[in-house]
Amino acid sequence: MVVSSVQTGDTMLEVRDLSKRFRGLKAVDGYRLELLPREILGIIGPNGAGKSTVFNLLSGHVRPTTGRIVFSGRDITKASPDQIAALGVGRTFQNIRLFSSMTVLQNVTCAEQLHVPAGFLSTIISSPRFRERESGLVDAGLRALELFNLAEKAHLPALSLPYGDQRRLEIVRALALRPKLLLLDEPTAGMNPRETAEVLDLVRRIHEEYRLTIIIVEHNMPLIMRLCTRLQVLNYGTIIAEGSPEQVRNDPRVIESYLGRTG
Repeated sequence: MVVSSVQTGDTMLEVRDLSKRFRGLKAVDGYRLELLPREILGIIGPNGAGKSTVFNLLSGHVRPTTGRIVFSGRDITKASPDQIAALGVGRTFQNIRLFSSMTVLQNVTCAEQLHVPAGFLSTIISSPRFRERESGLVDAGLRALELFNLAEKAHLPALSLPYGDQRRLEIVRALALRPKLLLLDEPTAGMNPRETAEVLDLVRRIHEEYRLTIIIVEHNMPLIMRLCTRLQVLNYGTIIAEGSPEQVRNDPRVIESYLGRTG
């Protein structure tokens, strides 16, 4: 069986000795993590450090070469992305991956459908139960878009939105999966300072209102230092430092490999 139960105490996510090789190139090497509920963890590091590969491993888009991933007491090491999403892991991507042929609202309702599947027959005949279900999905989608000031654009093509709104829509779609754990992969990439500040407020808001546990990959150091309670620093696929923002900021290995020496 792909997903099995494991005893992990209060830890929401436990990762042990996670490694990934691509044709001999070691993208991630011995990654480990114990993540508590409601924590906000930041992962930083230079380009090519393995940050997005870690996300791809945690969300099932890439299979590990070695190691084990346990989420909410279940071993998900070999689980598929849809199985992992159904268990409560939502994510965004470094490169926006909205459904280009769908409207803003459809991008959200398609994610909500994971939790309210319909039978084949009721779908074909468009039964009253099916229509009620579809109406409920639309209402829930509009409420979610309203929270993020996107409701007025619900029926526009998703790719017609300004870049910042597309980023926010991707977060709304991830929340529509009703996650316990949200993985945000560079949510402010390509944004101006005003848009970046708005995303910072948005992440804080969803952390409180949705009572989420969050892992965020970012290059924006001021943002991640203000937002996260704990940081991990990756370099060449290996954790070189971990701790509070203050501890990481003053770590000589981090200064040398990522932040750059001063003076």
